[in-house]
Amino acid sequence: MERLRFEPRPDWDARAEALGFTWRHDDGRPYWDETAAYAFSLAEIEEDLEGPTSELHALCLALVDEAVASERLMERLEIPEGLRDYVADSWKRGDPSLYGRFDFAYDGTGPARLYEYNADTPTSVYETAVFQWLWLEDQISAGVLPPDADQFNSLHEKLVDRFRAIFPGGGFIHFSSDPDFVEDRQTVRFLEDLARQAGLDPQFVAIEQIGLNADGRFVDHENWIIQALFKLYPWEQMLRDDYAGPLPEARVTVLEPAWKSLLSNKGVLPLLWERHPGHPNLLEAYFEDDPRRSALGDSYARKPLFSREGANIELVERGISGGVEDGGYGEGRHILQAFHPPPLFDGQHVIVGSWLVGDEPAGISLREDPGRITRNTSRFLPHFIRP
Repeated sequence: MERLRFEPRPDWDARAEALGFTWRHDDGRPYWDETAAYAFSLAEIEEDLEGPTSELHALCLALVDEAVASERLMERLEIPEGLRDYVADSWKRGDPSLYGRFDFAYDGTGPARLYEYNADTPTSVYETAVFQWLWLEDQISAGVLPPDADQFNSLHEKLVDRFRAIFPGGGFIHFSSDPDFVEDRQTVRFLEDLARQAGLDPQFVAIEQIGLNADGRFVDHENWIIQALFKLYPWEQMLRDDYAGPLPEARVTVLEPAWKSLLSNKGVLPLLWERHPGHPNLLEAYFEDDPRRSALGDSYARKPLFSREGANIELVERGISGGVEDGGYGEGRHILQAFHPPPLFDGQHVIVGSWLVGDEPAGISLREDPGRITRNTSRFLPHFIRP
């Protein structure tokens, strides 16, 4: 694994605009960054990233199977009591999952270590699946990269195939998010296009426009019944909304399914460590109220069960806090995870996102930041596999 400098394509910004890649700058700061890219060997991809992704996914599914039969684990993961049967039933029915993303610390010299699992609402899908692939093709065409350079990236094809597998007969599917948040709306718009390629008929409805009819069915802004819904809206919020109560009787297929609420919070990190202590791809972790936390000493990461984009994560090194950026997630239960800063390349901290579609690894994405916590302002860089 190596960070290499590249000359940006002179027309990349105009091409991104033409393709609808709107979330490429944030308040004038670059989000997409092709002044550098990360090079990997095939062995690093297959053995150090793809293999552990499959293995950790299997461990997570085994944890779900245990948790749905355990009131203690449901409570530990803060699943609201009145909806625990709904969450458990979604697993027992085999409600399908579309995708997810593990975030790893990895530098090419040791095992990838899991920071967290974005099991419910991962974004950066378009730039992973499409725009970094276009970068690779252009660099090969320009002779900058050899013709047999490759990329670990089958996200586009696998997502289309997964939509077909979940909805083999085609049909109508609603997509929903906050319509005013550009990154979320772009992600959902891209997934709508993939669903269309899979033979589905997508319809967008703003999350706040979803209603409930007299029969207890969810309906969109035109009063059409919602039978299948992809929602870029976190389960931890959805299970606590006013409309959470009708979910068990609403007869709606939801992507991601409700059982993903058991994996989409950081409580899975100490639970995985408890079941697989010493696993090379896990970091030691405990719930904050667990006396065993003393094993971490005075250096650790303190994380709320529910947070996004690094909000309310506190890094404590030798007893000294690095401070907390409050994103509104500070209440509730926290976990402590072993102190393990992201690796440094040319003064930048990098995290590798490893994607799953269904049960299959589907590619990687890389985010960089001068700080040790990946935030909404962190940059996205492309990658390639050396021949």
